[in-house]
Amino acid sequence: MDPVTVTTTIDRPREEVFAYLLDVANRPEYTDHYLVDWRLTREQTVGRGAGARFRFKAPLNRFNWADITLIEVEAPRRIVEAGRGGKYNRTRLRAVYELEQGSGGTTRVTYMLETKPGKLSDALMEKVGFRGWIKRKSSRALRRLRSILEDDEGRGARATIAGR
Repeated sequence: MDPVTVTTTIDRPREEVFAYLLDVANRPEYTDHYLVDWRLTREQTVGRGAGARFRFKAPLNRFNWADITLIEVEAPRRIVEAGRGGKYNRTRLRAVYELEQGSGGTTRVTYMLETKPGKLSDALMEKVGFRGWIKRKSSRALRRLRSILEDDEGRGARATIAGR
């Protein structure tokens, strides 16, 4: 799938936004409207190597589990995630958070997600509305992120390690 990119501006310093995004356990707080059943893959939730497994709530998606791991961290401007999902985990995922310092202490957050389906059948499933669906849900996630960081509103549950 071609990359999906969404952007928002948050009225918080870049270092604060970066610190929040660097903690994988925070992801369900702003994505629980389309990514659910979060389980951490390690006890360490912050920084390179932190990861989680979750489920997409996409319509008509039978193979909806995916996982991500933070593979690149450039404080305080960039976080790169890599993972897999779909049938037999054969679809590669790559997501990038880019943070730019704005005027007056604001931060511009750009989120980009791209997938690389493992087979033609996986690619066909993605073409049936997945791109538009993921763009709408990602836009809403960034709006929720903004409300959490600016107003401390709309917080969901944090991810935990299974059994804790």
